[in-house]
Amino acid sequence: MLEKVIGILFPVFAIVLVGYAIAKLLKPDFKPINRINMDVFCPALIFSSLVMMKPDTTQLWLLVAAACAVLLPGLLMIPLTRMNKLSFKAWAPPQMFRNSGNLAIPLFGYTFGESAMGAAVLLFVVATTLHITLGMALLTNKESLSLKQLFKTPLLLATLAALAFNLLNIPVWQPLYEATHLLGQASIPVMLLSLGAQMVNLHKSGIRVGLMTTLFSLTTGAISFAVIYCFLPLPHQQLQMMVLFTMLPPAVMNFLFAERFNIEPENVASMVLFGNFFAIITLPLLLWIALAI
Repeated sequence: MLEKVIGILFPVFAIVLVGYAIAKLLKPDFKPINRINMDVFCPALIFSSLVMMKPDTTQLWLLVAAACAVLLPGLLMIPLTRMNKLSFKAWAPPQMFRNSGNLAIPLFGYTFGESAMGAAVLLFVVATTLHITLGMALLTNKESLSLKQLFKTPLLLATLAALAFNLLNIPVWQPLYEATHLLGQASIPVMLLSLGAQMVNLHKSGIRVGLMTTLFSLTTGAISFAVIYCFLPLPHQQLQMMVLFTMLPPAVMNFLFAERFNIEPENVASMVLFGNFFAIITLPLLLWIALAI
């Protein structure tokens, strides 16, 4: 089992380390690269994965599980932030919106193979859609959410296009599928390189915040998984995936939103960076548990 866990995680952490080395030695600007990834590569990955995933009741329960994994930690953070005298707006979103892209998609691919990619992308779509809607709503009372702007988001457009092809039973032109599939494959290594590049910003002053975030993440995630395990009839492989999905570290987008709305951006940066850094310790344990189920 240990050899299998190492074999799964090594490619993920190796590419993250390469991203760290690139950022440290070459100091490139990853902002345009991340923009291309979010606006081109990730939508292509979503479209090529979802367009081949025929709707069934299994996917419906997976959608419910994904929503539970996002919403339940938010509810659990209400008493936790009050007891610890913390800002709900700063501390709750990183527990709700986890690294379902940069980390989860490659991890699920290496762990469960090509058969899990459709489900992995579906989880990513649910988490991202909730983040750019509910997540933004949580951070501001003054600015209203623009539906027009939301429907211009490439991630959402790719999702809607794939669902339209699926539900209307329209066959996809094979060259179009191959092109989007090829573009989508580029998103995974770029996600990991970008995650590694973020690690150059780690500072010792943020260790305490990072440790608290990781503890909250494991606690709220474990409770969410327990609810999913007890009440949702997921297939075995998807249940294994939810062990990891519910306890992932925070997504980088949490920092971008915190900076935009000025919600403790320095603390949120520490949550994101150290949360993902401590995944070096937590992920092997979670993967061990997932494979043992």
